[in-house]
Amino acid sequence: MTKQTLSFQAEVKQLLHLVTHSLYSNKEIFLRELVSNASDACDKLRFEALNNNALFEDSPNLAVRVSFDKAARRIVISDNGIGLSAQEAIDHLGTIAKSGTKEFMGKLEGEQAKDANLIGQFGVGFYSGYIVADRITVESRRAGLPTDQGVRWSSEGTGDFDVEAIHREARGTDVILHLRADEDEFLSTWKLKSIISKYSDHLSLPVLMRKEHWDAEKSENVITDEWESVNKAAAIWARSKSDITDAEYKAFYEQLTYDQSAPLAYTHNRVEGRSEYTQLLYIPAKAPMDMWNRDKRGGVKLYVKRVFIMDDAEALMPVYLRFVKGVIDSADLPLNVSRELLQESRDVRAIREGSTKRVLSMLESLADSESADDKAKYADFWKEFGAVLKEGLGEDHTNRERLAKLFRFASTHADAGVSLADYVARMKDGQEAIYVITADSLAAAKNSPQLEIFRKKGIEVLLLTDRVDEWMLSHLYEFEGHSLQSVAKGAVDLGKLQDEEEKKQAEVAAEGFKPTLDRIKTALAARAKDVRVTTRLVDSPACLVMEEGDMSAHLARMLKQAGQPAPNSQPVLEVNAEHALVKKLAALPEGASTFDDLAQVLFDNAMLAEGGQLEDPAAHVKRIQALILA
Repeated sequence: MTKQTLSFQAEVKQLLHLVTHSLYSNKEIFLRELVSNASDACDKLRFEALNNNALFEDSPNLAVRVSFDKAARRIVISDNGIGLSAQEAIDHLGTIAKSGTKEFMGKLEGEQAKDANLIGQFGVGFYSGYIVADRITVESRRAGLPTDQGVRWSSEGTGDFDVEAIHREARGTDVILHLRADEDEFLSTWKLKSIISKYSDHLSLPVLMRKEHWDAEKSENVITDEWESVNKAAAIWARSKSDITDAEYKAFYEQLTYDQSAPLAYTHNRVEGRSEYTQLLYIPAKAPMDMWNRDKRGGVKLYVKRVFIMDDAEALMPVYLRFVKGVIDSADLPLNVSRELLQESRDVRAIREGSTKRVLSMLESLADSESADDKAKYADFWKEFGAVLKEGLGEDHTNRERLAKLFRFASTHADAGVSLADYVARMKDGQEAIYVITADSLAAAKNSPQLEIFRKKGIEVLLLTDRVDEWMLSHLYEFEGHSLQSVAKGAVDLGKLQDEEEKKQAEVAAEGFKPTLDRIKTALAARAKDVRVTTRLVDSPACLVMEEGDMSAHLARMLKQAGQPAPNSQPVLEVNAEHALVKKLAALPEGASTFDDLAQVLFDNAMLAEGGQLEDPAAHVKRIQALILA
């Protein structure tokens, strides 16, 4: 065949401009693409040779070789794979987004298609070479063709390409990049090795480069003729679980995360079906410093056919599991043409759902284990990541029940480790609700006046002190048929736990105390929505509660601290008619100058007891001093 000059398809100039200037966010991606294509070509040969072993010719050992010539300013990516015929070079290199691999897959039938899962289907990876090269030359010979039927393809990536026949002894393909003037950084053994190590370390084929050694006379590194593998050519997740030791799993975790602490747990699975992928996922022992940055992507790396695609593939793991580290390797995922952004699809959703369930199962195994060691591990996990896991209630409706069972809280029964199932098992006969209280700290929750009636009756209350708990309660309405009820909202209704005699006494006390309530209400008109006799206090004189439907005082404080607007909802002041301070207030005659001051102090003390802040602390101090001197 004489030299021919042919034209790309009609839109080639526009598309090549797009490829070289828009599709890739960093230049080094070109080497990943070309090494991956070379690996694909070797996979094709291996597959075709199953029926025709002669295709291996005299070179059965498949490999990819990367070399460079600093003087000629060239990088060469070579493989001894299936190669190209002249017509295939015209068809596949002259048409943007036409994948030879895709055509190859289309020829397979029946069970052969499943065997060829490792063969990629990416269309324009070859053209990424124009990111760094102003001309690309491809020299190739298809396996099985005579040596005089090699082909040379060459183009500057503008509008035309040249094709000519050449004599080529070696089977396979050489992709020769003639670098642009400003791309000398890639003419370095160290640079090329680092890119291969980053993106192609786990390819099943060896990626070879020539060794370098230090020449003392020349005071520089000299390239030798000896080749060495620069990738490990072994992906631990692709091996059988039975062949991997616990030490190897932990060593890979350290390599993956640079975390020298052993992971709390890990799971390694191969999922088969409509979506086939392998997952190796770890739960770290310690939370990172930026755990609360929800904009930070997760820690799962995406590989396709062992080729590294991206760090932090957030589409494959929900945000509330952003602490999970690991690898997901798919034989076929829908990617955009740059391979840098996942396109949402059923396959992506299936992987995300499957990975989520696998992580939750791993946590359930620890949480439900009878082993003291596993229980201790789960306690450590909850301490580090429990607050983040709670975010899942609002994000993952499918797994809401599974998540709720994993939650652990402090309570009036224990300072930590109380599950909702534990709480329900300890509920009093006749108790219908799960009682909770939110506060800024465990000490504030424990000492809240709202708990007094519950302590008196031995009713357990969950103490919620994480900042996310208020948000969590807006999504966790009930557990196993029992509603969650805040003890700091609305009137206390203990239902069957409060006998009729107690209810009658409360009604009588409220009726007899009504004149005093009206006086207190008048004194606190600007601060309290209502004043009523309490049924929840035993030792304290008063407490503040919010009406059902109003925002809790704790949540309002958090919003203000974060600089966010909060509704100006007034609390209800509940007073203990049996307390000496309240009786003293009731005994003051009409028009007494100290009545208003004492009512204000009662309100302020109730606010301080629940962890609130006074708007005018100086006024509170003056009232206290005046009352002491009175």
